[in-house]
Parts: sequence; C-alpha cells; structure tokens
Amino acid sequence: MKSLFMNPVLNKEIRLRFRSSKSFIGIASYLSILGLISLGFIGLTLSFDGGTFRPEESRSMFLLISMLQLSLVIFITPGLTGGVISSERERQTLPILLTTAQSSSSIILSKLFSSLAYLLLIVFASAPLYMIVFLYGGISPMSVLASFGLYTFTMLVIGSIGVLASTVIRKTIIAMVTTYSIAFFLTGGLAVITLMLTSFSYTFQQQGQEYIWPFIFASMNIPIMFFSVFEESIMTEFKHMAGFEFSPWIIFFGVYGAVIVGSLALAIRKLRPKMQAREYPK
Repeated sequence: MKSLFMNPVLNKEIRLRFRSSKSFIGIASYLSILGLISLGFIGLTLSFDGGTFRPEESRSMFLLISMLQLSLVIFITPGLTGGVISSERERQTLPILLTTAQSSSSIILSKLFSSLAYLLLIVFASAPLYMIVFLYGGISPMSVLASFGLYTFTMLVIGSIGVLASTVIRKTIIAMVTTYSIAFFLTGGLAVITLMLTSFSYTFQQQGQEYIWPFIFASMNIPIMFFSVFEESIMTEFKHMAGFEFSPWIIFFGVYGAVIVGSLALAIRKLRPKMQAREYPK
C-alpha cells in the first residue's frame, strides 16, 4: 500500500509541478482575485445598507465564494487530469514508464494525486479568506468543513474520469475535450434535466402520483447537492415531490463513489492492455 502513494512517479510529478515559480504566482493571483471579490461584496453591501454588514450578508458572501471555488474545481480538474497518460504516450515516454518496477495501480494513482495536489493547494490556501465570514457570523464551521470536503470529492470524481479518458484515448486534446464534456454534463447537463423534469411535476401532482425522477437527478447533480448543504429546503421540495423520505446523500456518494472506483479500476486495467500480468503486475 505504501508503494501506491510513496513512489518515484509521484515524487517526480510533484517536484515538476511545484518547481516552477508560475505555480505560486498562479496561487497568489487567484487568492488576490478572490480577496478582491470578497472585499468588493462587503463594500457594496455597506454602501447599500447604510454602513452595516449583517450576518445574512455574510452568509451570502460565503455562498458566493463557495460557488466560485466549486466552479474553479469543475473547470480546472479536467485540464489537469485529461492528459496525464496520453501526454506521456505522445512524448513517447510511456513505454519507458511501463518498463519500470512500478505497478499500473501505482502509476495511475500517482498521476491522479499529483495532478490534484496543485488544485488542492489552491483551494485550501483560500481557507484564511473564510475568516472574514466568521468575523461577521452567519455561518458555522461545519458548513465550511462540508464545503471543503465536497471540493475534494468533486476533484476525485472528475479527476478519475479524466485519468480514464487519458488512458483510453490516445490524443491529449480529445481526452481533455471528453473529460470537459462529461464534467459539464454532470454539472450543467443534469441541472437542466432536473429543471425539465420538475416542470412536468404539476401533472403528476394533480393526479396524486409520486414523481421521483427530479429527486433522482437532483441527487446526482454536484452543484445542487453542494447548494443544498446551505439551503436544505431545495431537497425537501424534491423529497415531497417524490413522496418519500430518503437521504439524497446516499444516492450522491453511492453513484459517484462507484464512478471513482470504476474509472480508476478500468484505467489501471487499460494501462497495459497487451502485457501479461505475470510480467508487469497490475
């Protein structure tokens, strides 16, 4: 197990990704922009509310920052993971990597974790900005911990899909486009489907029938579930429409947990499709 997380592949990837000063300039730029947005929100609120900043506005600012961070995760993760294997293949360094003593599991997991490490650093580096929210109140520490947990889980979901696409598809640009397409479907696409299904709910309610499909699709939509952490009334309405009490988080973590495990397992299997297991362990 130790070799899966502490190995030369992961060590090399981490060093290459964090060696450049551009990485830290990017982090500083992102934090500066996020800080300016927060201060701008406070300034606008003070100017419209007679110089007062109430806990309700603090909660709104927290939601703004959180949704911006979630958008960052959804937008950047495919670019970081969609070419981790295909780029090695295009540089013709993949055969050399496969002839090392590293197993397929070690290579795939190292590529995934090293790609997500930079994004994790960006997200967790913004934690001090949330102290502005605590200064004015209106949000609990558990909400902050839940939001960071969902950031990490979202990275793993999209990142595992990106690694699979990069392993199966030979061209990096096509693998990235495929990963972006799937990521946008899981976020915006499922949200549109949920809204469309919800628009048909009136007919079923008139007939006294249960209508579970909006609840099912809403439970699989990452932004809706993220927002429901702070506005539980959203999923309460979907539960009422479905006619039963069932935690949407069971569906959410069950479906996407299977996506993570299935994507990584398939990527590990496809990394050495023509090699014998006795020669190169998986």
